[in-house]
Amino acid sequence: MLTPQFKELLELRYQAYSVGLVSSQRTQTMLSGLYASVFRGQGMDFEEVREYQHGDEIRNIDWRVTARMNRPYLKVYREERERSVVLCVNTGVQMQFGTRKTFKSIQAAKAAALLGWSAYGHGDRVGGLLFGQQTPRFFRPNRSQRSLGQILRNLTIPPDNTKDTTTLNQALQVLNRSTSTGSLLFVITDFNQTDIPTLQQTLNQLRQHHEIVLISIDDQADYALPAIGQVEFIAADGTKICIDSDSKAGRAAYRKAWETQHQALKQTAQRLFIDLFSISTQDDVYNSLLQGLQQRVQKRRTHR
Repeated sequence: MLTPQFKELLELRYQAYSVGLVSSQRTQTMLSGLYASVFRGQGMDFEEVREYQHGDEIRNIDWRVTARMNRPYLKVYREERERSVVLCVNTGVQMQFGTRKTFKSIQAAKAAALLGWSAYGHGDRVGGLLFGQQTPRFFRPNRSQRSLGQILRNLTIPPDNTKDTTTLNQALQVLNRSTSTGSLLFVITDFNQTDIPTLQQTLNQLRQHHEIVLISIDDQADYALPAIGQVEFIAADGTKICIDSDSKAGRAAYRKAWETQHQALKQTAQRLFIDLFSISTQDDVYNSLLQGLQQRVQKRRTHR
């Protein structure tokens, strides 16, 4: 399987959360429970007043603030709070790669589907930004299942490698202009061809208004090059690099370059207090997401 299958992405809904056959009440899986505890909070405490958005419950309108501001405002309670969740996924040619169980593109699509279904199951608005091809495709956050299905279906479309591509930094700039304040952004890509200093500047702007989680999709061949002779690599800027994979020194240099890139990414995430975790092409995506969210819980407990 070289591309994500729409039917499989739809079926991941039942792994993100299950529906009880007897009581008809939703039984949360570990992923669903972690999503709720990490990104939504619990309880019915009053949290904030914000502007009314289309689709909000009219009964929660704060009439005093509405009269004072001359436009509708809403009382938000922590348990009822809904937020916009945006799945920013690289669907470019570079994700059509994998030397183990599957391709990066398939792992990225599965991660997006599981997170999207978890968000939808908790009443959050789910949107998407698919980049890596000539024109990034932005799907405005929406609470409908049909809208999420549209995002998932677009994740299954093979990339056109004959056209120029959009970079991660360009995609994040689109998010900065298009998403409402307080959104939760999941950025899913391999980061191998990302300019880290530029990424740091863009993330620093985004994190002032949004919550961000970086998910790196990796393959063992990204850092452990097999001995297959002369190999030519082409960087995002067109630069060509030739490595003799039969040479121990060449393989060591290849691994060092990957480690340097990912160490810089890790330091950037730590500096900006942004969560970062990885999913390999040989991993079970569901379990990797659980581990990543559990790490976030542990961090929160450590910094209390």
